[in-house]
Order: sequence, then C-alpha cells, then structure tokens
Amino acid sequence: MLDSWLTQSLMDKTHNRIRGTTPEIERAARHLRHRLTLAEATLWQALKNRQLGGLRWRCQHPMGRFIVDFYCPSCRLIVEVDGEIHYQQQEYDCARTEHLQNYGYTVIRFSNEAVETNLEAVLATIYGQCHSNRMDLPPILGGWGG
Repeated sequence: MLDSWLTQSLMDKTHNRIRGTTPEIERAARHLRHRLTLAEATLWQALKNRQLGGLRWRCQHPMGRFIVDFYCPSCRLIVEVDGEIHYQQQEYDCARTEHLQNYGYTVIRFSNEAVETNLEAVLATIYGQCHSNRMDLPPILGGWGG
C-alpha cells in the first residue's frame, strides 16, 4: 500500500538536509498532487496562481524526508490540511512540525472541516501568518486578488 511505503520512505531518510529529497519522495509527491482530498483541492484552488496576496504556493511539495501539503517559499510557511488520519498520528505530526520548525519554517494546520466550511477564515489566517513572516506584505483590506 502506498501509505505504509510512503510513511517508511519519509522516516528512512538519513541525511540532514531539509531541502534534499529522494526520487521516491518526489514520485510520491507527484502521486499525491493528482489525488488531493476535497479539502486540499478546495484550498489549492484558492492559493494557486498567486490568488492570495500575489504569493506563490506549491502543492504537495517535497521537503527533505517529508511532503508538505502547501508551501509558500517567500514566507517560509507550510500549511497542512488534516483529515481523520491525523487524529491517529498526532505524535508523528508533532515531531514532523517540530523538525520543520527547527529549520526555520512556520507550520500551521487546519482541519478538513475548517477548509470546507469556512474557507475565507482559513485564507485570512494563512495570509495573516504570511504577513507576520514577511512584514513587507500589505494587509488585505478586501478580496484575495494579487
């Protein structure tokens, strides 16, 4: 099964370069990009093509031994959308978040439900964190256009 292979592959990486990745992880990221959950697809539709404050986002982006749901390079911000599986792997998610934060990334998480039922609030939170990470961004007064 892909899930067990993916989990094992992510945990087996031994070198200490956060940006370095393996061909297997890159293939897994490509696979995940084509199989987004409803919540991930909804958020991706709102982030892609610089729709949120003109910021560029990457979807299912490999970072070292991990694949993050969404990544904004200019803000060093990672956004994770958590479904029910994450309730069973909270310890892993916390360790993963801590590892990424140790490399200077900010990680924020939203539930599938939050994305699906309150997208505007999710986008406002994401942009607020982007603004905190990059003070040169203007506050958005209305609308999300870039």
